[in-house]
Amino acid sequence: MTAPTPEPDFVATLRALLSAGRYRDVMTAWLGAPAAEARRSEAVLLAATASMRLGEVARAGELAAQAAEAFRQRADQDGRLRAVNLLGAVAFEQGALDDAMKQFETARGLARQLEDTLFEAHAANNLASVAHLRGDAATALSLYRAALLGYQRLGDRRGTTQTYHNLGLAFRELGAWQDADEATVQAVRHARLVEDAALAALAVTGRAELDLARGAIDVAARELDRADELARQAGDQLGIAEIRRVRAVASLQRNDAAAALVEAREGGTLAEEQGSALLAAECAAAEALALRRLARRGEAEDRRRKAADGFARLGAAALAERFSREWERPVS
Repeated sequence: MTAPTPEPDFVATLRALLSAGRYRDVMTAWLGAPAAEARRSEAVLLAATASMRLGEVARAGELAAQAAEAFRQRADQDGRLRAVNLLGAVAFEQGALDDAMKQFETARGLARQLEDTLFEAHAANNLASVAHLRGDAATALSLYRAALLGYQRLGDRRGTTQTYHNLGLAFRELGAWQDADEATVQAVRHARLVEDAALAALAVTGRAELDLARGAIDVAARELDRADELARQAGDQLGIAEIRRVRAVASLQRNDAAAALVEAREGGTLAEEQGSALLAAECAAAEALALRRLARRGEAEDRRRKAADGFARLGAAALAERFSREWERPVS
């Protein structure tokens, strides 16, 4: 008599769905699981990771904190490493940069203790993003390159994609157009190989923003349409909000302030709903610029203060400086 095929382990099922980029399916399975299965710390961490990739920042933070505490109580350093790194990512999105840096540094230390080169690369990439946001370009580029080297050695395309995307942002803000072009091309290429719609949307959005900075508005518009399809396919609300912000920038370049206002407001609402302080501040900046062009001076000044206060709380020196320059330009 043939033995029955055993049921797949619940955690293994969640991990497979996560690896396939099926983040909404991860949450559906986790929410529908028996309590004993759903409470397993590894399952909670996988649900937290899926929530983060869906742009559900607040829920990701709650679940990651639960998992981190469970791993700490049973002295599971590997699990704690992964949970702490995710908590850092949540803190970064919420604008708590000091907490984010603390969590990422803790994660990097744990990774070195465990000789986990993958998570050491994750932590380096994340610390680079904090440095970049604070305007420390030299430190950011050094850490991004260290992370990229680690990912390439391991053959980790997801990490490679994210780091190339981040390098593209950093190079663009430095005006290093050739380096930015190469980085964004590589981000899109690796994202396609990963076959993750949310990750591909991120990479294509980064490419579109570079094209906007170079004045290729029509090219950027087509890329944003593609990124929007991918983000909606993945159910990535934060990705959709980011695309709306970039569409607002494109509309401003076309001198269509009314369209820019709609995009910036809808992007900001989504960003606030998902708990992203950084993206909410960026959308407020785009909204302020649109209102100023529409001669709605009181509303524009209100949005300007909101954006400036948001950047100040975040310590986002580079973004604050760029917004200040844009605000001071004469309205044509």
